[in-house]
Amino acid sequence: MKKSKLIVGTAMLAGLVVGTGITSQIEQPKIEAATAREYGVDLSKYQGYNAQFVSPDDKFAICQVGGMYEDGSTYGQPTYDSQVATTIAQGKRAHTYIWLQTGNNSYLAQQAVYHFLPQIKNACPKGSIIALDCESGYGNNVQGNTNAVISAMDVIRKAGYTPMFYSYKGYANAHFNVNQIGNAYPNKVWVAGYPYTNGTYPAPMEYFPSMNNVAIWQYSDHGRGVNSKPIDYNIDLLGITKNGYAKGNPNKPDNSTPVIQEGKKADNTPKRDISAGYTVKVNFSATEWATGESIPSWVKGKAYTVQQVSGNKVLLSGINSWINKSNVEILQTASQTKREDQVNNANVYVVRSGDTLSGIASRYGVTTAQLANMNGISNWNYIYVGQRLKVSGTTHVYTVKSGDTLSGIASRLGTTVSNLVAKNNINNANLIFVGETLEY
Repeated sequence: MKKSKLIVGTAMLAGLVVGTGITSQIEQPKIEAATAREYGVDLSKYQGYNAQFVSPDDKFAICQVGGMYEDGSTYGQPTYDSQVATTIAQGKRAHTYIWLQTGNNSYLAQQAVYHFLPQIKNACPKGSIIALDCESGYGNNVQGNTNAVISAMDVIRKAGYTPMFYSYKGYANAHFNVNQIGNAYPNKVWVAGYPYTNGTYPAPMEYFPSMNNVAIWQYSDHGRGVNSKPIDYNIDLLGITKNGYAKGNPNKPDNSTPVIQEGKKADNTPKRDISAGYTVKVNFSATEWATGESIPSWVKGKAYTVQQVSGNKVLLSGINSWINKSNVEILQTASQTKREDQVNNANVYVVRSGDTLSGIASRYGVTTAQLANMNGISNWNYIYVGQRLKVSGTTHVYTVKSGDTLSGIASRLGTTVSNLVAKNNINNANLIFVGETLEY
C-alpha cells in the first residue's frame, strides 16, 4: 500500500507459521469451495493512471482514493478515477481503500470517510468495498483505536458499501482489538503477511496468518506487475470482492456511476475503432509484433498511447512497434485520454528510447525530484520506454505544524526529504519553522 510494510522472512515471522511442517497451528478460513478464491491487486498513485495486473486471470483491483492523518489533513490520489475506469475497461471489479491514520479519534475517522464518499460514489458501485488502511500512526490506546475504526466502518455501511479493516497481523494485534472489529463486522478483515520476499502463484496457503475473520490475504508485495515492477498481490478467500457486482460480474455493477460508464465505454468500443490517441494495453497472451518478432515479456500488460494506425495494426508510442489490434485491449479512447490529462491539469510526456528522468525534468523546467514525486517514481534511474509522465500540474502546499520534522512530513505526504529540500530550497533539513509553507 502507500507506506512500506513488514516483510516476513526467516528471522521475522510476525505471527506466521513458516516452513516447520506443523500445520495444526494454522487457522485456515472456512471456504465453501476452492472456486471462491480469486486473485487481484491493490493500487495507489505509485502504479500510475492505468490499472495494472499481475495475471490476465486477476479479477479485481482495490484502488486508493486518498487518506487522512491524525491532524485532520487529507490528501487525494489523482490516479483513483482513472484506475477504477481502466479496471472496469479490462473486465475486472473495482473497489476502494482509504489510508486512515487518525489514531483513537472517532470523529476524524468518520470524517475521513465522509470526505471521500462523494468521489467514491462517483466511481465505484454501491455494495463495493471501502477498506480502511490502518497500518501506521496509532498509539497504545487499543480500545480507542478500535472504537474509531468501527465508527468509520459504521459510516461506510450506512452509506451502502462493504466496510473492511486492513492492516498487517503484528500491527493489528498490537494496536487494535481485532476480535471486537470482527464481532461488529464478521469476515471483513484484510490482512497483510508476506511469507516470501518474491511473489508466488498460487498463494502459499500453508503460511496463512492465524487470524479470525480474514476475507482477503495480501500475501505478497512483490507480485510481478508491468515491466516486472513489484505490486501488491491478494487472494480473495471468501468472494467478498464480488460485492457490488451482480454475481461478481464486472459488467453488472449494482449501480452505474460516471467513472464506471467511462470504463464501459472503453470496454465496449470495438477494436476496429482504435485511432491515434487511444490508450491500449498489450495483452499478456500476445506473442509476436505485427512484423513477426517476439514481444518481450516486459511489454506485456503495459499501457501505451497509440501513435498511428494502419489497417489492423497500431503503432505504440515510445517503443515505435507495430502490433495487431487483436493483441491489445482498449483502456481509454482518445477523448478519454485527453480529458484525463485536462482533469489533472497536466501535460504528459511519453518516454522514448534514450530518455532519462533528469533529462526530461530539465527539458520541462522542473527538478528530477519534482518530476519523480508527480509520478510516484521511487527509483529515479528506472523509467521505461512508452511510460506516460505527468510533467506539469497543480502544486500542493503543506503548512508546518508544531512537532513536525521534515522526514515526518515527507513520510506523511508520500514523498522524500530530498524532494522537499530541492523543491523548497531548504539549506538545513533539520531546521524548519512552524507556519512555514512547503511545496510538494
